[in-house]
Amino acid sequence: MPDLHDTGQMIRLISDWICSQINSAGASGAVLGLSGGLDSATSAGLLVRALGADRVLAVAMPCGSQPADERDARLVAQAFGLRLAVIDLTEAEESLHRALCAAGGVDGLARSNIKPRLRMTSLYALAQSRGYLVCGNSNAAELVTGYFTKFGDSGCDFMPLAGFSKREVRLLARSLGVPTPVVEKPPSAGLRAGQTDESEMGLTYSQIDAFLEGRELDETTYRSIERKRNGSEHKRRLPAAFVPPFRL
Repeated sequence: MPDLHDTGQMIRLISDWICSQINSAGASGAVLGLSGGLDSATSAGLLVRALGADRVLAVAMPCGSQPADERDARLVAQAFGLRLAVIDLTEAEESLHRALCAAGGVDGLARSNIKPRLRMTSLYALAQSRGYLVCGNSNAAELVTGYFTKFGDSGCDFMPLAGFSKREVRLLARSLGVPTPVVEKPPSAGLRAGQTDESEMGLTYSQIDAFLEGRELDETTYRSIERKRNGSEHKRRLPAAFVPPFRL
């Protein structure tokens, strides 16, 4: 594999891979959620490079979100010449939450995870209506620590960034022309006001990147990442299925 510092060559490899995913599925294009963050912006740039902007649908899905997120999503869409559909899921989330409360209620984290699951439901409805595939935006740091919502942001058809550390995603983003404010903003899932990825994980992306890239880490940090990886293994597997030992 070429050195990632040759980002141009890596972008060509990822673009070819995206095209093969679309073509092998007989799809017409791709849809992705555009959050205004680094990962989705990088995915958007890769999709445009691979397919052209006319075969990519970007979707902003505010759900009690900060106005700056939609502003940054529009900035990214403009930079790559993308159509941007905006679907406000706030009312849908609140309605579902009221129904769940009537059935016994849900705790804070469970409610937060409703948002990415509603977003993925929306993306699949749009994709199926167009013969598109759904692009996921998770990177390797999120996947190894389980920092994603099962059947939420991990529910997708292909993940172009799944093999890259956050550091590497930032290199790709700069080479693709992702707007600087988006590249430099603190990573956040946007689930709650003031929430950041690193404060929620209790780890920095630099630490997780070091783990992924085989660089030296102190033992406490290494074991913390290992615990997160082991504890989230179920999120990276297909659902367990019983295999009958004989046919009835």
